[in-house]
Amino acid sequence: MINYINIKNFKSLRNVYLKPRNLNLCFGINGMGKSSLLQVFLLLRQSFLKSLLQEVGLLLQDENLVTIGTSKDVFCKNAGKDELMKFVIKDTNGADFTWNFRYEEGPIDVLPLESLNSNVELKQISLFSLKFQYLSAEHLSPRTIYQKSAFEVIQNKNIGTKGEYAVHYLSHFGISEKINHENLRHPKAYSDRLLHQTTAWLSEISPGTKINVKDEIDLVRMAVQFETEDGYTDEFSPINVGFGITYVLPLIVVLLTAKPDDLILIENPESHLHPKGQAAIGRLMALVAQNGVQIFAESHSDHIINGVRVAVKESLIDKDNVAVYYFDRKPSSHETKITHIKMDKFGELSDYPEGLLDEWNNLLMRLL
Repeated sequence: MINYINIKNFKSLRNVYLKPRNLNLCFGINGMGKSSLLQVFLLLRQSFLKSLLQEVGLLLQDENLVTIGTSKDVFCKNAGKDELMKFVIKDTNGADFTWNFRYEEGPIDVLPLESLNSNVELKQISLFSLKFQYLSAEHLSPRTIYQKSAFEVIQNKNIGTKGEYAVHYLSHFGISEKINHENLRHPKAYSDRLLHQTTAWLSEISPGTKINVKDEIDLVRMAVQFETEDGYTDEFSPINVGFGITYVLPLIVVLLTAKPDDLILIENPESHLHPKGQAAIGRLMALVAQNGVQIFAESHSDHIINGVRVAVKESLIDKDNVAVYYFDRKPSSHETKITHIKMDKFGELSDYPEGLLDEWNNLLMRLL
């Protein structure tokens, strides 16, 4: 599990560090650098997967994970002419990596590697292994049929950056795979099987919702039913039940199937969800993180963080397994400033920087 990160001269991250925990929540107004933190992970991973990271450099453009331009777009504007971009990552098993990349003019898509110092092979940490999942803010839109991928789903157990393989994953592993961690087993689920647990957790977001998946030769179908007094409604196509159910389904699958030492990156887990559903996702992330999974989530939702705070107060996750980071900009330099916020056993935060959890009161005061 990653326990130290230092980033220098990447976009607005002039020189920042983090000491991550199991669950890491990144908050802040738009454009403050939250996405840049996740992009560092994605750039390193895609460069590794293309066999560039060890000797060649940092791949800036890849359709599978992230594309962010050229050297001019990624180097901090305040960096000196001869300064390097630097990434340092350490983990709890003693792994220690330091990459230095140099600036190069022109429309290049690989930032040249100046030096790499490491004490173990890269593949020994979750960022460069199969123990990695990334869900971007852009999830697959509702549709009547879903694509299959034996390579991604069966071999890699990956549900896709847009959640495009979540339905295939459920059709293949939904009944055979059990939820082994007791704290993740929903009390209203029909069984401990993944499909039934996914349906139960989905009902936290949309009460009484049931999903059915059907595996066909080269595609997968999904249908949605709703609970009534006499049973369930007829099946509805996902395109007729709203975007929220389809959007949150991959997130629930990723969280329920996570194993200890997995690394999960999540963008905007609150999107398209009612506040009650957002709080439920916050609680579910806390439960998963308590099992030794590491999560980095970028969010703007008060309900996500409050869901986690309640989970801490109710002892569903240890306070020391949660870190909150608030991203802001220094007025003089426009560089990112990160406030490290701790949480006590009652869910209280050590710091309440302006812009965090205060908009409700701001608006309320204007109404009075």
